[in-house]
Amino acid sequence: MRRKERTAEKKFKEWLDRHDIPYWYIQQDVGTFSKALKKYMSKRPDFMILVPHVGFILTDVEFKKPAEKYDVFQIDEEEAKQYCNLQNYFNLQVWYVFSHDGIHFKTWYWLPVSKVLEIGKSYKNKKSGEVYRAVSIEKFITVSITDNLGRIFSQTAKFFRE
Repeated sequence: MRRKERTAEKKFKEWLDRHDIPYWYIQQDVGTFSKALKKYMSKRPDFMILVPHVGFILTDVEFKKPAEKYDVFQIDEEEAKQYCNLQNYFNLQVWYVFSHDGIHFKTWYWLPVSKVLEIGKSYKNKKSGEVYRAVSIEKFITVSITDNLGRIFSQTAKFFRE
């Protein structure tokens, strides 16, 4: 795992702990990944956040900055498809959570993975050939370092208006 990704996960863990939010960190070692689960995905989420009286949500925490030219996050389309398959097949909630050092990890950008395929515009990287979805930063729920999970749930209604 890259250093920047570890830093993002560490800062996210600190945010969870600061707000007394229960979670399980999902170990990323190869030996802890079920062979049966590999049929559905090649990458796994980072945290299982436990929400009282609701259940849990899985989060993929990434060190990610918006694109330089446009105010969008570029999200790997194949990865998003795999997360959507996991979500649909097992009836799980899976969310992306992005932040970076340029904002000192003081803001977290949250988006359900299903929204990536629904609202993101598909592009092909001319150099690498990889396909990604560009999702406007406005579409994400922004959570500051002082906010708790209530901010996410109070803002999810905006997804139903689109």
